[in-house]
Amino acid sequence: MRDAAPSVATAIGSIRAQTLADWELIVVDDGSGDGTAAVLRDLARADPRLRMITQGPQGVAAAFNAGIAVARGELIARMDADDEAHPERLAEQVAFLAAPGNRDIGVVGSLVAFGGDRVKGEGYARHVDWLNTVVTPDEIALNRFVESPLANPSVMFRRELVARHGGCRDGDFPEDYELWLRWLDAGVRMAKVPRVLLTWNDAPTRLTRTDARYGPEAFFRMKAEWIGNWLAREFGEGNSGAGKPGMNHGFRAAELKGARPVWIWGAGRHTRKRAEHLEAHGVRIAGYIDVDVKKTGRGIGGTGRPVIAAEALPTAGGNFVLSYVTSRGAREYNRAKLVACGYVEGRDFLMCA
Repeated sequence: MRDAAPSVATAIGSIRAQTLADWELIVVDDGSGDGTAAVLRDLARADPRLRMITQGPQGVAAAFNAGIAVARGELIARMDADDEAHPERLAEQVAFLAAPGNRDIGVVGSLVAFGGDRVKGEGYARHVDWLNTVVTPDEIALNRFVESPLANPSVMFRRELVARHGGCRDGDFPEDYELWLRWLDAGVRMAKVPRVLLTWNDAPTRLTRTDARYGPEAFFRMKAEWIGNWLAREFGEGNSGAGKPGMNHGFRAAELKGARPVWIWGAGRHTRKRAEHLEAHGVRIAGYIDVDVKKTGRGIGGTGRPVIAAEALPTAGGNFVLSYVTSRGAREYNRAKLVACGYVEGRDFLMCA
């Protein structure tokens, strides 16, 4: 955390109020200059379970990794300095991961409450609403390329996963989303406790509002690598590196020989630009699908690729569709249309935006 003096006492208070009392709290102060350190020192004197780490400003990924490096527990729960855990959060997530039927689950999140003005923060509030519909391991796996399927401060995970698949990486991308995509790609199963266990506050200083690494283009650029890897593993040939954690999965088109033709749903300029990131990762785009019949034809945008109407969807089973349309309601329309035409999500199509 950095410069969190106004909110950190409330966040820490929500951990101290947990019904599960056997915990340690590692608080990483990442170069704060607003008095955060003084607040933390006072809180640490009041509760020996709180351990404070102070470092120069290195960023979220470095703070995440530094905290894990000194943690003693086998289960790690994430928390941000401007959010609030509900009293049963830790107890319910520990019980979930300990349940005999969940031993194969590596990461558990929860439903979250939106903390903010739903009018001023309409987009963020809609994201929270969507997050709360993606709960089971299958739902999380299938929707991983829409947006980050987990609220980062709501998660608890098995510490062994960090040693096996790596911790947070720093770069020009959202570090938490990259972590979940990398772990999912490595086969880590994720789920959520189907209860609201955290209030996710929409603070005006939130990095997703102020840092270019959390902008839309950064998300699409990063997702393209993991979509390309998924397609190469599922349908390609010669992809000997698929699924190995820590690798840069940059597959050439030749390595996708034999793959099903990939169609992009959405022929608008912005959609095409975002989908074209896939080409750097071996995905050959066969053409585009669009509900606007005025866009149908050949050679759109100088690509020479056809644009077909939604009513002329290619045959299910022989093709693969990636839906890249982001307008409200488009995802639901596209999914319903594809299913009605015999497509199976995860086998014949994926939602990517």
